[in-house]
Formats: sequence, structure tokens, C-alpha cells
Amino acid sequence: MPMHAQRRSLQDGRWHFQHGPIDLVLQCDGQPAACAQAIDTAWHRFTQVLPALVSELNWLRQPVSALHNHVFQDPVARRMHHAARAAAVAAPDGFVTPMAAVAGAVAQEMVACLSLAGVDRAYVNNGGDIAVYLQDKMQWRVGVVTDLSNALQRLATQTLSDPDTVVVDGALVLDAAMPVRGVATSGWQGRSFSLGIADSVTVLAQTAAQADVAATLIANAVNLEDPRIQRRPANSLRDDTDLGARLVTVDVPPLGDSVVKPALQLGLDCARGMQALGLIHAAYLCCQGHVLVAEPLECWAQ
Repeated sequence: MPMHAQRRSLQDGRWHFQHGPIDLVLQCDGQPAACAQAIDTAWHRFTQVLPALVSELNWLRQPVSALHNHVFQDPVARRMHHAARAAAVAAPDGFVTPMAAVAGAVAQEMVACLSLAGVDRAYVNNGGDIAVYLQDKMQWRVGVVTDLSNALQRLATQTLSDPDTVVVDGALVLDAAMPVRGVATSGWQGRSFSLGIADSVTVLAQTAAQADVAATLIANAVNLEDPRIQRRPANSLRDDTDLGARLVTVDVPPLGDSVVKPALQLGLDCARGMQALGLIHAAYLCCQGHVLVAEPLECWAQ
């Protein structure tokens, strides 16, 4: 993990920015000079993001219910707080911290830097939480993985003679005419902890910060009590977690339809509640081969 911000160019005009735990892939299309300027603008802003968040980290790990009178100084921190506070109504006990929106909020900050005159479209992918910029009539196609462990197994068997194998289960086509500029995915096998058993919950929202926190909460809601599900206190797995001693999922064996379907329905109920409040556009919920969709999801492309 680099101590200082680093960047390198990738194939097809993409860039990789990394600083500590923040790991981004960026791309913009349009006039070459404008895109080069946009990347430089994003890089300058990127070098400032992590230090600013670290300076407010103690507050960012607090539940939003304890932050009524706190004012965050950094715009990314403020965006995290705003998204988490709006979504807290969907949490069963109201517990959510601004950290639930961190990846999406950072992606959103970076894509704003890419949104310069002469840039037709851009995206920032922060570990699967994606912010997009689209001029009129522009589109991005976003690959979706519904089962992380299965995707990793497929990736492990990928041969050197076939390096471009796409390990995805489908795709979302985001169009400029849609009210969606953020996509995020959460699940118990992801890089962040989950309280639930969903293999994946992919959320589309107006912003990446909104999508990030919503995916977390909906994935948490895909849940039930079953002795076969292994859980451990979050702080026994990572001492810097914002979840404290809350039990997080560490293993989910095959559970059967009679268990999986009701759990997915609880997640769908959560997603529809967030839709009714205008917090998300759509959601795609997956667990052990079963799928439920909180429509509209007109952009899903097989």
C-alpha cells in the first residue's frame, strides 16, 4: 500500500490512481487536450483527498445519529455524511455511519474533476463503486458480477493465452437521459463487512455516494437468523472498523430456497422503501442463484 499518492497510465486511455486504501481506475473520452487536462485536474485533487478524510476520520466513524451538530470541513466528508443521514431511515436500528458512503463519495469527487468542457464522458471506479459523467447522448456500459467467489474462481482458471476474459455476469448500460450517475455493489463477500447474506446487491442512484450507502444497507437487509451462517464481531476482524462489535457475516453455506427467498424479500422491501423516498433508482439483488429486482432496471443488458 503506497504511503504517497501514485498514478500510472493503463491501456485504452485508463488511469490508475492509488493512495493508501483508495484505489481508483479512471477514464474520460473526448477531445484529447481536454481529457489530458481533466486527468491532471483529477490527480491534483486526488492527492488531497486521503489526508483530508483522515483528519476527520474519528467523526466519520460515528453513527449519523450522533452527528446532529457536527459540521464536516472537507467536501467529500460532507457528501458522505449527507448520503448516510438521508439513508439512515432504511437501517433497521437507524445505525449507519458516513463511512458507508466513502468509496462512492470519493468516486463522485473525482468524476467532478473530469467533467470539463471537451470531455464527452468519464467514469471513476473505486473498487466497484462507480461515478459517471455523461454528456447528451453518451453512454457507459458497466459490467456486473453477482457472485464474487464464483468470479474469482473463473479468474483463477483464466489462461495466459486468453488474458482479456471478462469475468462478469451481465452489464448495465447507463445513458445520459437516465437519472443515474452512480452504481455501487455490496455483499458479504466484498471488501467491506456486511451484516447480511446477499452475494451481491447492485444499486443505481443519482449519485455514487447515494448508491454506495444504499447498497450497504440493502445488502444488510438480505438477512435472517440461521445457525449455519457464521458471524463474528467486526472489531475482532479489523480494529479500525466503524461497526464496533456488531456481528458481520464471514461464511454462508448453501441454505436452500426456503431460507434464501425470504431473506431476499426482506432486502427487496428495503430497496423499494428507498425507492419510495427517492434515494435510489433501482436495485438488483442476488443470493445463491436467486434474483429479485427493484425496478425500473431498463438499463440491464444481458
